[in-house]
Amino acid sequence: MTITIIGGTGPQGKGLAKRLALSGHNIIIGSRDKERAEEISHELNQMLPNNFKNIRGFDNKTAVSKSTEFVILSVPWSGHNATLESLKHDLNDKILIDIVVPLDSKDPKKVDMPNEGSATEAAQKIVGDDVHVIGALHNVSAHILNNLECDINCDILVCGNNLDARLKVIELIKKGLKTNAYNAGDILSARCIEAITPILIRINVSKAVPFTNAGIKIWSPSE
Repeated sequence: MTITIIGGTGPQGKGLAKRLALSGHNIIIGSRDKERAEEISHELNQMLPNNFKNIRGFDNKTAVSKSTEFVILSVPWSGHNATLESLKHDLNDKILIDIVVPLDSKDPKKVDMPNEGSATEAAQKIVGDDVHVIGALHNVSAHILNNLECDINCDILVCGNNLDARLKVIELIKKGLKTNAYNAGDILSARCIEAITPILIRINVSKAVPFTNAGIKIWSPSE
């Protein structure tokens, strides 16, 4: 399977690229700057064993065209809508996995939700109902994603209006990232899921908390 990551030159995109490549997927990094995408893909391949150097870089439009099915959007919130506007006609027959959180530009410990209610809903409005938009991977630390020596330390909440697409993304996360993923319902759930991230940021920067890069876990009842 070939998976495209738009914004793959950023911290979260890099971590996802390495982990998914190690799972045997071909990874395409997309960037507005093709040379930057090629540079980062080369850099990431150097971190992987020879059998898993499956990362290539292209400009955004070419990157989307090379995706088998999944396109992951991992750009800063400030570039979220403009990036989608430029790619919306290229996303037909793709599942768009939106991992972007609309953090307040003045205080990342707060969320600044768009009028649509969440970044995931804003994406759905831009690309139209013919494209299945799935919100996922909002609450994972970029540091954890890039530290291949440790497992991902949180569960993943997945939401979106198309059930089949949700289930496909859940399966991708379970097998490709080797962590638990849960069906969190339709796209309205993104409002709650995205809002967890600034809370985690607040906890992680607190001097009263003796750790950083915390995530959330779904626990079964004690016996």
